[in-house]
Amino acid sequence: MRARIAPVLATLFCAAPVAAEPPSSVIDWLSDSVAQPQQAAAPPLDVGSDIATNASPGDISVTTLDAAMPEAIGVFAPAEAGLPDDLWRASHGDDIAARLPQLSQLRLPALRERLIGMLLVRAAPAAGDADAFLTARVDRLLAMGALPEAEALLRASGPETPEHFRRYFDVALLLGTENEACRLLRSKPDIAPTYPTRIFCLARGGDWAAAAVTLESAETLGILSPAEDMLLARFLDPDITEAAPDPALLRALTPLTFRMLDAIGEPVATGALPIAFAHAELTPNRGWKAQIDAAEELARAGAIAPDILFDAYRQRRPSASGGVWERARAIQELDAALARGNRRKLAAAVTTAWDELSEAGLTWALARAYGPRLAAAGLPGPAGSRAEDLGLMSPDFAEVGQAMRPRTPQRGFLAALASGDPALAPAYDMRSIAIRAGFLGRPLPGPLEQLLDDGRTGEAMLTALALFAQGAEGDPDRISDAIGLLSALGAERIARQAALELLLSPQRP
Repeated sequence: MRARIAPVLATLFCAAPVAAEPPSSVIDWLSDSVAQPQQAAAPPLDVGSDIATNASPGDISVTTLDAAMPEAIGVFAPAEAGLPDDLWRASHGDDIAARLPQLSQLRLPALRERLIGMLLVRAAPAAGDADAFLTARVDRLLAMGALPEAEALLRASGPETPEHFRRYFDVALLLGTENEACRLLRSKPDIAPTYPTRIFCLARGGDWAAAAVTLESAETLGILSPAEDMLLARFLDPDITEAAPDPALLRALTPLTFRMLDAIGEPVATGALPIAFAHAELTPNRGWKAQIDAAEELARAGAIAPDILFDAYRQRRPSASGGVWERARAIQELDAALARGNRRKLAAAVTTAWDELSEAGLTWALARAYGPRLAAAGLPGPAGSRAEDLGLMSPDFAEVGQAMRPRTPQRGFLAALASGDPALAPAYDMRSIAIRAGFLGRPLPGPLEQLLDDGRTGEAMLTALALFAQGAEGDPDRISDAIGLLSALGAERIARQAALELLLSPQRP
């Protein structure tokens, strides 16, 4: 059965049929931190080394490293995410791994959050190579910039294999938790570090003499490229100077190289790098604008919680105008208006915040942080409609919809959709017609019904997310199919939330 419907599902994903082998990693910026067969491994790290701890920025609770479950690796139980324990059981890991890279255009927050939940859940694994399936889950999180979530999943897995540790080490470098990663590397003699990794970890542990000896050994063996040799020498000896980093290092920048360049006073701007690197800017030693720029980029991708963005906006009073400063000023004025309870000033602040953050593609973050409070403020006129829209785009959309008193057919449909019954109000455009049709239970295409009949719940959910994303780009029929499939999977609330986000999110050029 799997072979019969795979080509049809591939068409729905706008992709080639699933290959016999799982796809190679889409993460091409990983450091060569772990020795591969063709590389020379450095001597094991001294288990007695003492590395100072530093705080992790994440707040995700995970199982301990020694308590990972080999049969179902994940961060939380399926019931906590509203997912079934047999999410992947009827599927093959190769099929899932091939689908995940195709889910790169999930712009609606509800869809992104559902995907992240599926990747993190501690559900029974799919058939096939369990390590490859776990790697595919981690790589999708890395590609999305969801580093704290990727770190949590890797911690839950051990990480026991060289490829998993390689990812764990690089995530730690970007999140600033490299001391813990170096300490974990010492406890795993089966995972052999490369010479640059060992030198880095020895230096981080304060054993500069051992790091220097290891560098000399690597130079004697001819293991390092000239660019690597010079970078490591400068990392260990600040008295060695050079006009600029070797361009060869910048052409294939890795997290390990990025951190060492930063340590020697040659920081690399992250704007043109993969989004995961932006996490390195969210530290107090970065400039305020750099922190805001990084937080905005990560928030647009749904890779950080909105509170991190708004905390960056609130650090101090803007002394300049335009761009990020106007957004910071708008949020600070919104905070002040809420604190004072002045409805006239609050209405003006809501309008300004909506305009400024919408221009930057950050409306969803504004909705998550402020939506329910603003919707409950009962503001008049256009500001009141904006406040209601923000409430409808928040997780509390159902309560906001029930409290609405619609004044137009469009708002009547939004209220009915939020409250759970879009059949109560007429649709008003092509998208709302497609949304209404999906909730009214029009028949699903045969391949989608087959997924449900075969019990391939996870694949069906991924297909629904992909269809919704494609529909958001202009294919109403796919919106209807996605909503119907999500509803059949018991995810009707997610379908409503995504539909509201689609109807209300400002369209950026």
